[in-house]
Amino acid sequence: MALTPSVLHVTQPVDGGVGAYVAGAVADQARRGWRVAVACPRTGPLSGTLDRLGVPWLEWEAGRAPGPSDLVHAARLRRIVQEFGPDVVHLHSAKAGLAGRIAIRGRVPTLFQPHGWSWLAARGPAATAALSWERLAVRWADRVICVGAGEAALARRHGVAGDLLVVRNGVDLRRFTPAGAHERAAARARHGLAADVPLAVCVGRVTRQKGQDVLLSAWERVVARNGRAHLAVVGDGPLLRALRSRAVPRVHFAGGVDDVRSWYVAADVVVLPSRWEGLPLTALEALATGRSLVGCAVPGITELVTEGVGAVVAPGDGAALAEELLLRFEQPALAAAEGLAAASLAGALDVGDSLDSLAAHTLGLVGTSSGVDGAGVADGAGTSGVLSRSRKISDDRGFDGHCQTPCGQ
Repeated sequence: MALTPSVLHVTQPVDGGVGAYVAGAVADQARRGWRVAVACPRTGPLSGTLDRLGVPWLEWEAGRAPGPSDLVHAARLRRIVQEFGPDVVHLHSAKAGLAGRIAIRGRVPTLFQPHGWSWLAARGPAATAALSWERLAVRWADRVICVGAGEAALARRHGVAGDLLVVRNGVDLRRFTPAGAHERAAARARHGLAADVPLAVCVGRVTRQKGQDVLLSAWERVVARNGRAHLAVVGDGPLLRALRSRAVPRVHFAGGVDDVRSWYVAADVVVLPSRWEGLPLTALEALATGRSLVGCAVPGITELVTEGVGAVVAPGDGAALAEELLLRFEQPALAAAEGLAAASLAGALDVGDSLDSLAAHTLGLVGTSSGVDGAGVADGAGTSGVLSRSRKISDDRGFDGHCQTPCGQ
């Protein structure tokens, strides 16, 4: 085993939860003394974050959507891998997973981390093609890192039969701490909100996946029965302009922000109307801040929003979503009790444990020959020796805000 592991991370997207995850992972691995770099597009926030971390990034221009240019992206990525010479390549999300597995095809030990399966983002024939690709390409990943048990179960259910490892997303419990009444009042004053205004907050990229369109439909029902309620939509994205144009009453579009925690602190309830997820960082952050959660019953959200911390409704059911929000506005004691339970649950979801587990699985591939050597699902168990060796570094990681959801994404 190499004394100084060399890991090349490859990602597109470079923002949102995936960008934040990659920044956190490479920051942790660099602090462990590993040789790390990231292949990613120049545009977007990640390259600047990596510059501030002192982690090298290698320009790899690739768009999000699949297309004929993917073969060009794969060829460019093959050259990057050859020039960097990593012990392990870690591919993040669908585009890197596509180009990277085409480029490498098992010649270098490879981790693939979908961060939400590609076929969930597509519809019709495109979804069928995406699923077929994942079933084929899993042979070119030595390990598939799933961010939650629901993501792994979904793969098994759809016949993606690789070596699936669950390394749950975590939250920085140093940054996201439970907020009390005094801090809540200060956050509301900062955002120009009265202390007694019922407030729901939705944090995330404004996209079809995150379901803010469903939330706005639900909100029309909410304000018809509670004229004082207020909704804050925090984040940027391709659907932001269209949703603003709907002019739904008592909705504030905050856009991308540097400090998402202050919006969680101000909230009575945090809402996640997503159509699909991996294991959303926004949910983890809201839990750690001690806020009630209302979301849609999709894998990833149901893994976190258990009885006592909030409620889930069927995906796309705006009427049910409105009822759950109204219930918590009408019964603030319920929302407060759920917030206490949420903070307690988050105590077992520290990002340091997640990064230790990821490091252990990465080290397990260093010096190995590539090729899928088994199938099944496992969690981070069975790696205690490696975890104990890395614990001191993880405890001293000193993460800053870049390691969790940036700019309200």
